[in-house]
Parts: sequence; C-alpha cells; structure tokens
Amino acid sequence: EQGNAKGQNNLGTMYDNGHGVPQDYKEAGRWYRLSAEQGYAEAQYNLGVLYYRGRGVLQDHEEAAKWWKLAAEQKLEIAQFNLEMMHGNSLN
Repeated sequence: EQGNAKGQNNLGTMYDNGHGVPQDYKEAGRWYRLSAEQGYAEAQYNLGVLYYRGRGVLQDHEEAAKWWKLAAEQKLEIAQFNLEMMHGNSLN
C-alpha cells in the first residue's frame, strides 16, 4: 500500500496463486495494476496474462498485448516470447 512496485507484484502473485491468501484473480489484478502502472515489468507481464486468460478481468487480447509490449520493451523475455506467439497465431 506504500507504493512498493515489487511488493505489489508479489502480493498480486500471492492472490493469483492462492499462496497465504484465498485465490482471487480480481484482487491479483488490482495489485498487478498498481505495480504495472509504475513500470514494473513483471507486473506488466502478469497483468497481461490475466487479460489474455480472462481471469478477474474481461478477456481482452489487445489489452494483454499492450501490457506484454511494455514488459517486452524492458527486455522481459517471456513477454517478448508471448508477443511473438500472439502475432504468429494471428497470422494463421
């Protein structure tokens, strides 16, 4: 709550996976977004995953790509990979 992006992402991950707290994708998304909006690449990636899968948010592949692109620009390899896969799938 004090604005620590890494801590916010970690709390989001706890809610995402149900570690130490009840699993709650909507709450995970809230924490990921707080962190992602501060530019934390891992949170941007994680928020993108929620949008891609429609967990706690409406499924929105464009929104997922937006967050993955931000993370990819920071050299987060899994985000780069997911973007490549997403673009490859849309061409088929």
